[in-house]
Parts: sequence; structure tokens; C-alpha cells
Amino acid sequence: MVTPLDVQSTLPFALPPFRDIRVEHYRPAFEQGMRDQRAEVEAIATNTGEPTFDNTLVALERSGQLLSRVGMVFFTVSGADATDALHDLEAEISPLLAAHRDAITLDSRLYARVAAIHEQREAIGLRGESLRLVERTHTEMTLAGAGLDDTGKERLTALNQELSTLTTKFERNLLDDTNDLAVLITDEAELEGLDDGARSATRGAAETRGLDGWLITLPLYTGHPYLASLVNRDVRERIMRASLSRGRRGNQWDNRDLVLRIVRLRAERAELLGFRSHAAAVTADETAGSPEAVAGLLSSLAPAAAANAATEHDERSRVVGYEVESWDWAYATEILRSEQFAADSAAMRPYFEVERVLRDGVFFAAGVLYGLRFSEREDLRGYNDEVRVFEVADEDGAAVGLYLLDLYTRDGKRGGAWMNPIVEQSSLIGTLPVVINNLNIPKPAAGSSTLLTQDELETLFHEFGHALHGLIARTIYPRFSGTNVERDFVEFPSQVNEMWTAWPEVLANYARHVDTGEPMPAELVLGLSDTDGFNEGFSTTEYLAAAVLDQAWHSLSAAQAAEVDDVDAFEAAALAVSGLDVAAVPTRYSSTYFAHTFAGGYDAGYYGYIWSEVLDADTVEWFRENGGLSRTAGKRFATLVLGVGGSRDPLEAYRDFRGRDAEVGPLLRRRGLE
Repeated sequence: MVTPLDVQSTLPFALPPFRDIRVEHYRPAFEQGMRDQRAEVEAIATNTGEPTFDNTLVALERSGQLLSRVGMVFFTVSGADATDALHDLEAEISPLLAAHRDAITLDSRLYARVAAIHEQREAIGLRGESLRLVERTHTEMTLAGAGLDDTGKERLTALNQELSTLTTKFERNLLDDTNDLAVLITDEAELEGLDDGARSATRGAAETRGLDGWLITLPLYTGHPYLASLVNRDVRERIMRASLSRGRRGNQWDNRDLVLRIVRLRAERAELLGFRSHAAAVTADETAGSPEAVAGLLSSLAPAAAANAATEHDERSRVVGYEVESWDWAYATEILRSEQFAADSAAMRPYFEVERVLRDGVFFAAGVLYGLRFSEREDLRGYNDEVRVFEVADEDGAAVGLYLLDLYTRDGKRGGAWMNPIVEQSSLIGTLPVVINNLNIPKPAAGSSTLLTQDELETLFHEFGHALHGLIARTIYPRFSGTNVERDFVEFPSQVNEMWTAWPEVLANYARHVDTGEPMPAELVLGLSDTDGFNEGFSTTEYLAAAVLDQAWHSLSAAQAAEVDDVDAFEAAALAVSGLDVAAVPTRYSSTYFAHTFAGGYDAGYYGYIWSEVLDADTVEWFRENGGLSRTAGKRFATLVLGVGGSRDPLEAYRDFRGRDAEVGPLLRRRGLE
């Protein structure tokens, strides 16, 4: 059966024909894609000619184009607009894909050819991106186990297949339990404090499920944006307790056994590969280099963060007149913000209407910095009616790619916010990028404006930073396209893009009242832009707690992992040892709903956010010293950082951009840790 996935799209920029694709198309397309790539790799491995860069490395980069196309479409849709049928198919296909990848990565014949070229890489004159391709391919194959004997490879393949099944199950459990734990309010008086936009969104969520009342759905992280506004303390507690209970209620969606099994299998795999722990295996191929380097950074920040959180707790307890619990923190923080800055988040929301933020904020900044122009293509369709498609061109009108945006939460969308490519840029393959941003903003009723919270505002700018990385990169090989960089570097460009949220010229352009069009008053501008260090004890502590927890799980040896049988006790002990067990500041993600590390590819890598933030904070200072929001500054950042994708060592690229290594001082000042 030939499906819409089996042939190149005739739509602009190879945008997939989403509306023609049905669930039954995926499996045969996946199977055909795997057959095609196996044949392509077999031809490379059995080539009787001497191994060369072209007949081995370039040929390998050209292989698997159908499989790549199918996978990007499928996992885009299964993450953002899933049905039970898609979830079932993902559970079936994930171990098959894991086995397929292993069959290529662990092929001794292919590895021998790559190793031969790697050994002669300088003698044959490889330079630039081609040299990087040889080095990265050899490193990745080596670390993945290509040098193991047949028995080791057989066990490794079994481990990888089981892990792919377990992580898929973890994510599905989390989605189902999160949906089930949405808090239904039947008395509108209990919504006191929520503005009309939030009430409209909760009403719409209830109607979507056929419920009478107002439904508060849960975000991926611990807590909820509405905790900052809800006056009713009992409702706040209900929301927080629902959030904290995900994946640990003893029901069919309980993730605790999955956590233990995943940790044990990862530890066993690391030992098989010659590493003492999964964290050691992961960091060996990251810019950090070792778990000790990660621990050094996290432990250096934790004491000051916890001390700041304790001081902040006392301040918040004072302003509300009672001992602040985790469900009170955001509410007390808004009172304190108003007291200190004559501003609060609720007063800001009418100035963050999403359409104006997008066009006059996000796109505006990208235009000034990088010369990009965004034109909405209403004739092009995504996988859901809510997905918007924008054609992107440079300042000379040349095509750059497509940008898709899927803003709103729905039951079939996993939590959080993310960017992923749908088509990767590559001059070798001849493709321009198609990238998508997904957020989980509650959708208001028809006819009502979407007003963003400050956190949602920053998230939109952040995720768009990832999109810029994908759109601007111009590389030869698909392996290096866009965000295909070391994992503890990937957050750096997106974090830098957050700076434009409160940049005066950008803020003045988008922050206008949704009804009157009046600019944001000066006191609110100050409340947004002059709050460096405010609530950073909380923010740093909740983040560090999650990063420490991720490292604790993945620093276990196989023998140690086998002895852990209580997820809650292990988590409590890990946080206590680090000094981050602050009752009123729960970890941003607890183990049973920590999708980043147990399903999302950030295993032993969640530290990457703060690791990248060292570069980010240092870069923000560079922009301030070099013209700020200007085409000249943007061009340098685009050329030396965004444009190279993964085709250069990221720290070398950073040194070229900055003129030196990053310094930690700007991060410490930003986080109030000096």
C-alpha cells in the first residue's frame, strides 16, 4: 500500500500532507522506511571498495530518508494530537525502531569502515563539517556499543528495546493520569481571583469533556499558573495535591514500578558499555564531560539557593499572615510583588494578548535581529485546525523555511512546551527546515482573547529560540541540522531568546492593552523588567531539586539500582542530602511525572538547563555591551552560533562568538547567588 508518507510531499518546503494521513498509513510506511534503510546500509557495509568519506559517511547520511520523514510526522502528531490508536501504535513501533537503530549502530562491518576513515581523517585532508561528521559518527557508534562482542550486542539490543517500551508507557501513563486529575470546580465563587480569560478557559475545558462547571487541567510541572491568583486556599491545595500525586496513586497509571525498572535497565546498559553509571555514559558525550563536573556546578549553587528560598518563605508568610505551604507560595509571591514593585502578574495579563505578543514581540525581535519575515499561510494545514503555518523569508526575500505553531492544551497533547523539526534542513538532501513550537496554553471560549501569564510569555519566547536554531542553521549534513547539538548545549540559544521578552524596544512594541491598545503603564513595565533576583530562591531551588534528582537516579551503579525499591523514599533521601528538601518548594518535577528524564530524552541531562544558562547569562551581557537589539549583533550570533547547528564543537563555536570562554559570574548575579 502506497501512503502519503511514502512519497515526497508536493506542498511547499516538503510540508507533510497532514490531512491525507490516517493512522493506518503509519505502520506500512515505517516498515518500508526500515526496509529501505537496511538495504542502503547493507550496500555501504558490503562495499568491496576501500572505505572513503563519500562511500561510507556521506552515503550513511543519505540513507533512511523515508524513515526519517515518517518518524518526524508520526512523533509530531503522537505528542501533540494523539488518539488511543496512535498511542497503541507508538507502543508497538517504538521497540521496532530501537532494534532498527541498533542494527545499524552496532553493525561491525559499518563500524570498521567508519573507524578506518576516522584513523586517516587528517591524512586524507578532511576539514570543517566533514571532519566533524567523521569524528561525531565514530564517537557516537563507539559510545553506543559498536565495539562490543556479539553477546554484548545482543543484550544491549534487548535493553534498548525494553527501555523504548517502558519510556513510551511512562509518557502514556502520565498523560492519562494528568487528564484524570484535572480539578473540577462546581461553584464559581471558588474561582475568585481568576480573570475572565482564565475562567473562560476552564469553562471551555469542562464543556469539551461534557462536564458542568469549570475544569482546571494540570500543566507538566509541579503546581499551576492559577495558584498565583486563586483566593480560595482550599482550591489551591486541591490543585497542588493533584499535581503532586500524578503517577503515584496506586492505580493503572502508577509510574513507580516503571521508574525503578527504567533506572535499573539504564544502569545495566551503562555497565555493559563500560561506564560506572548511566550519568557517566551520558555526560561522556556532552560538554560537561563527567558527572563530577555536573555535581560540582549543582552543589555550588544549592546552599545559596536553599538559603534564599528560606528567606523568601519567611517574607511570604509575613505578607499573608500564616505559614506558607507549597500551594500558597505563588499567591503570596504576587502579593509581595505588588508590595515591592507596585505591580502584579494579574495586572500584566491584559497586556500580553497572544496575537500581539507573537507578531509584535516574538516575530518583531527576530526581524530586527536576524532579518526574518513571517507570513501566515492559511492555505497550508497542520495536523489540527489549531495549528498555524507561517512561511519564513530572509530580509532579501529568499526562502528560509516554515514555522508551525500549536498553542493550546488539549487532552491528546502531552504536557509542557517544546520544539521539534518536521523537516530538517540539509544542503546534502536539499531540504529547508519545517519546525513547530508546541505550548499548552488553556484555550478561552470562542470570541475571547488569549491572554498569557508571564510564565507563558517567557515560554513562548524560549521555545521560539529553539525554532530559530532550527530555522537559521545552514549545514550540509542532516545529522547537524538545527538543534542536533550536544544536549547540555541545546537550551542555550532558546534561553538567550528569553531576554527579548523584557527588552524595552520589544516590550513597548507588543505590551498593549487588549481592549484599549494603550501601552503598558510604567509601573507594570518596572514590575516586569526590574525584578532580577525576585523569587529566584524558589525558582533556583525547585529547578536544582529536579536536576539533583535526575542525577541521583542515574548515578546509581547496576548493583545500587537493584537495591532501590521505594521511589518516594529514594527521592526524599536524595533531596535531603543535597539540602534541597524545602517543604514549601517542591521539586519542579517529581520522579513519577518527570517526563524529561523518564520519557523525554533528558535522562541524566536535566542539568543542561543551568549548564546552558552559564552561556546564556554571559551572552546576555555581550548583547548589552554590543548594541542589544540590532542587526549587527544578531548577525554575529546567527552566524557563529545558530547557523552552525551541530557542525562545530559547541564550546569552540561559543569561544569564536564571545572571544573567550563563558564566565559564571553573570549567572550568579542573575540568580541572586553571589
